[in-house]
Amino acid sequence: MYFGYCRTFGRRIAAETLSIEDAERRAPAPLRALRAPRPSIAGLELSWPLLMGIVNVTPDSFHDGGRRLDPKKAITHGRALASAGAAILDIGGESTRPGASAVPVAEELSRVIPVIETLAGEGLVISVDTRRSAVMAAAVKAGARLINDVTALRHDPESLACAAELAVPVVLMHSRGEPSNMQTMTQYDDLIMDVFDALAARVEACAAAGIDQSQLLVDPGLGFAKNAAQCAELLRQLASFHALGCPLVIGASRKSFIGNLAGAVRSGDRLPGSLAAAFWAMQQGAAVLRVHDVAETAQMMAMFRSLCYKGREQTDAE
Repeated sequence: MYFGYCRTFGRRIAAETLSIEDAERRAPAPLRALRAPRPSIAGLELSWPLLMGIVNVTPDSFHDGGRRLDPKKAITHGRALASAGAAILDIGGESTRPGASAVPVAEELSRVIPVIETLAGEGLVISVDTRRSAVMAAAVKAGARLINDVTALRHDPESLACAAELAVPVVLMHSRGEPSNMQTMTQYDDLIMDVFDALAARVEACAAAGIDQSQLLVDPGLGFAKNAAQCAELLRQLASFHALGCPLVIGASRKSFIGNLAGAVRSGDRLPGSLAAAFWAMQQGAAVLRVHDVAETAQMMAMFRSLCYKGREQTDAE
């Protein structure tokens, strides 16, 4: 990520564009966070955005629920996503779509552990999408190398200590409430600052629990207690979240806000909007794009890279 100017932001202050020299004088701490090199995550370099392929082992996820509830189908799908360009496979056994009901821990474990064991055993980098410490621990034991928690380690009182003991990278996502009621919690005093401050507090809580900041990624939580206009604003102001000093994860893929903004009612019709959101997030410096459509997103990224970067190796695909 390269930049020559910084934009200030905050509560009830006017945005201002600063040169690097002015930023060094007036806001040295945030500038250090922006300049700090992003460490590798689970052995993966972050010099170019990574694709995190979604593997939902659930009957009720909003886009592909039920298609891969059978572990064999989930494993086959995970392999296909990896072959298409996913650097990480995010495996979840509990839907967190708006209105979803909680799943017993035993059921969640029975869904994800066989899939994780098989795919991790094949050398693939696995993330477990869960909000429960028991599932985190079992998944890491089975070979998962990241934790992706939509509640930023808040849902389960044991999660902070568990994540610290497991010592694997953690994605901290902003959300409010439970899936059953989160879309009634879309009132914010200042959307960007409220989400920023909430994530900053979770980064601090992780530090207090003994989790090194180099092991943390942050996600503003598109669609989680945000309406369509708020999701658009979070994407528009995405670069602000670099001041947290953690790599950014963005999950816009197939979500309902795309339908609300672009007129695609069914999740199956939202691929173009998903690609547009991924393209924007990549330009804003997102480190990880969490997507359903790995092959299509990888092609978009490859095209963007070939157009924008000189000195690249040329292919013979004319």
